[in-house]
Amino acid sequence: MNIGVWACAILAIPFSIIGILFALLKEKGAKFVSGFNSLTETQQQRYDKAYISRDMRNQCFTWANVMVLGALCSYLFNPYLAIVAYIIWLVLFFKEFHLDAEKAFEKYLLK
Repeated sequence: MNIGVWACAILAIPFSIIGILFALLKEKGAKFVSGFNSLTETQQQRYDKAYISRDMRNQCFTWANVMVLGALCSYLFNPYLAIVAYIIWLVLFFKEFHLDAEKAFEKYLLK
């Protein structure tokens, strides 16, 4: 077995576990989202916590699927395909990465 398989498979496990936790916790899982837990209680009430938790669940499962596919492709075809999986994961990760908490959660505002 090659290092690409291990590198992808090892990351797929925690992403899956975190996704399952967000699925089980439902809207209570929003308090574990980085940046959201640092907002005051009145600020947190302005946001749809169920939507935040559901979105984090979906992101974690997407990342886990990318890593599983990277591990499979690395095992079946070429070990360097794990690098492609990591690049895809980085693009997906930084697409949702924000330094400002207000900007990060503006799509979750209650209407």
